[in-house]
Amino acid sequence: MSTAGKSSGIGGQAVLEGIMMKNQDVYSVGVRKPDGEIEVHLSTYEGIGSRKLKKIPIVRGVVSFVDSLVLGMKCLTFSASFYDEEEAQPSKADVAVQKLFGERAEKVVMGIMILPYFAAALLRNVIVSDTVLAVIEGAIRLLLFIGYVLLISLMKDIQRVFQYHGAEHKCINCVENGLELNVENVRKSSKHHKRCGTSFMLIVMVVSIIFFIFIRVDSPILRVVFRVALVPVIAGVSYEFIRLAGNTDNKLVGILSRPGMWLQALTTKEPDDSMIEVAIAAVEAVFDWRAWQGREIEEAPEQEKEAQKTEEEPEQEKEAQKTEEEPEQKKEVQETEEAPEQKEEPREIGEILEQKEEPREIEEVLEEKA
Repeated sequence: MSTAGKSSGIGGQAVLEGIMMKNQDVYSVGVRKPDGEIEVHLSTYEGIGSRKLKKIPIVRGVVSFVDSLVLGMKCLTFSASFYDEEEAQPSKADVAVQKLFGERAEKVVMGIMILPYFAAALLRNVIVSDTVLAVIEGAIRLLLFIGYVLLISLMKDIQRVFQYHGAEHKCINCVENGLELNVENVRKSSKHHKRCGTSFMLIVMVVSIIFFIFIRVDSPILRVVFRVALVPVIAGVSYEFIRLAGNTDNKLVGILSRPGMWLQALTTKEPDDSMIEVAIAAVEAVFDWRAWQGREIEEAPEQEKEAQKTEEEPEQEKEAQKTEEEPEQKKEVQETEEAPEQKEEPREIGEILEQKEEPREIEEVLEEKA
């Protein structure tokens, strides 16, 4: 059964020394512990909103965006619980990035959304066109995002997270291309995927440019309010595009997805085999890839053949045993035929009878002595 180009519906994210994989409401977190063993935690997460709400276009994107943030932080906390902060010595880059951002990741994200507006506003005296200003604002936002990713990629922990991110993509691509999920096949699969969160972020920035070209207000305060308030809506629209890209082979959609795939070069790195093993364990905990690929149907005739061979083996052994026993049986028959000629039993009995005459000889001796 061919599954090339078909979406498996599973997704995930990289965590500290591991992978989170989600299939509908079930998710797993695979972590490589300090002792080298793989710990796989399996649980369920239904998220916010009802199932009917999750079927409404755009709204489901907002719900999915919030769910991914909540579950992502939960899984990151779980993976971090296996490691002590003092285990590894931080590099100079680690210290620098920590001083710059610390625990303010959410503020950084809001800054990327808001700061470009103020930067573009400085050009209002020079540029009159709101459309041009919206494009400049979007370009600044994209540059800030790329700069942020490049900066945090200097950290050792983040470099390994990016490797696990690559392992996650490779596993999904391996399954969706109809290959058997093993280390060798995963290794040669692509580390880029259309449904990646990095592509999602790029689409968010592009969609925000389009929104702010058409949504115009005179009040500077309202412009800022709109940029914050419309983030969920922009995320919902972007989700619909990512969802479409992951479920179609349309050439136009493929072309529009390429910039996001190129951007993934910053956030995905080639994993080693130990990372791939963790990713495989996380996938297999929540997704029956053999059944999805139709391998169980294909393997059934082979299993029947093996069962038939197993049943035939005892019969073959019996036949071989009979063949070995035939010469022995012939020998026994031959010995049975020769047995009457070799009988010496009468002579032996006679000797015994002769030996029984000894008491009479003793009596004769006693009579002579008397």
